[in-house]
Amino acid sequence: MDSVDQRIVEGAAAEIRARGVTATTLDHIRARTSTSKSQLFHYFPGGKEELLLAVARHEADRVLSDQQPHLSALTSWRAWYDWRDAVVDRYRRQGQQCPLNALMSQLTPATPGAQAVTGQLVASWQSKLAIGIRAMQDQGEIPAGLDADRAAAALLAGIQGGVLIMMSTGSLTHLEAALDLGIHQLRAVPSSSIASSSNTGSAGSIR
Repeated sequence: MDSVDQRIVEGAAAEIRARGVTATTLDHIRARTSTSKSQLFHYFPGGKEELLLAVARHEADRVLSDQQPHLSALTSWRAWYDWRDAVVDRYRRQGQQCPLNALMSQLTPATPGAQAVTGQLVASWQSKLAIGIRAMQDQGEIPAGLDADRAAAALLAGIQGGVLIMMSTGSLTHLEAALDLGIHQLRAVPSSSIASSSNTGSAGSIR
């Protein structure tokens, strides 16, 4: 994106957060971004649906950027707990209204790239968690036999379940529990047990 269409997307995202996606019109977005109608359609010829898709990508990127720098530096248990706190804080600030979920509900399944937005977010988030797990495996803090990708997928599934409950109830309890127990499970087997497992065959291996 160049500076103009980035400004339009960021302005549209702010307008949608303030008004809600269904109440936000192109006129609202034009007014907030000081954009003419011809300029808006120059960058988004598909109109509101194309712009909403761009805003959805923007909001998906924010999900990950709000977890930084911790998400890309999960190389110690302190870093994991700092990341945990950043995730909880992000959804506490967001509240029960999820802009990304609202945007995706307004996009038709036929919109090019609509399904890919969520898929790319999940894949990127899971990949970063798996990289962190492997970093801890290299340090002997997590069992080498643990499947990092599956462990990251399970942790992410727990987070998303907690977020969905938070959106329904306003309570962060389930999200906090998913994060706390997910990290606890990663720490469950001490380094000394990893060494003894490797010396006694597959009986103590993690599947």
